[in-house]
Amino acid sequence: MAGAEPAAPSGFTLPDRAEVSATLEAGLWSQNVGLVQLLGLCPLLAVSSTAVNALGLGLATLLALTATNTAIAMIRRLTSAEVRIPAFVMVIAAVVTSIELAMHAFLPALHAVLGIFLPLIVTNCAILGRAEAFASRTDPARAALDGFAMGLGFLGVLLLLGLLREGIGQGSLFADAGRLLGLSWLEFEFSAHRFLIAALPPGAFVLLGLLIAARQAWLKRRTRPLSPPVHRT
Repeated sequence: MAGAEPAAPSGFTLPDRAEVSATLEAGLWSQNVGLVQLLGLCPLLAVSSTAVNALGLGLATLLALTATNTAIAMIRRLTSAEVRIPAFVMVIAAVVTSIELAMHAFLPALHAVLGIFLPLIVTNCAILGRAEAFASRTDPARAALDGFAMGLGFLGVLLLLGLLREGIGQGSLFADAGRLLGLSWLEFEFSAHRFLIAALPPGAFVLLGLLIAARQAWLKRRTRPLSPPVHRT
């Protein structure tokens, strides 16, 4: 799996400022889970029909990635190679179940809207991938930082896609934020024109493809070599 290789420190040390910056840059941009690694596309495409849904699932995934990475790094020396993956799955399932129960208790309306996609965080290949590729080989501080950075990148793409789909498809932003999150001041309606294709699954594929194409075009433009100087005779 693509991603930053763990530093494999000999002892427990906190990451310095340069390491924090590099890890955040990898999670938000160069190794972004949604735009570069293309992991977790099922919830990314299914739940991003509105910005509120995207924000709810994105925050749950961010919390799950950070907590599971930290827990797995703490138990990495206690698990043998034969039971490593089953142990990781048990940790991830326990963390996701705790998050789901907390959301059910404190945000029941949002829990009902997200439905099956909350427990399905357990099967998000981004979480298991980071656990196996990074958290199982480094200390808890770096594992937590990596999980936070990757989760923040996933949340950013999910929320951006939700804003685009809801804005184009329904002419509003954060609709139902008052009922689902208790944040009615977030609700904003700016147009009566609605292009419902954006709120449907085909619209999600098209908009995600445009985001990936825009990122690639920006990278290509940035790395384009300068034209050689023209010598006039």
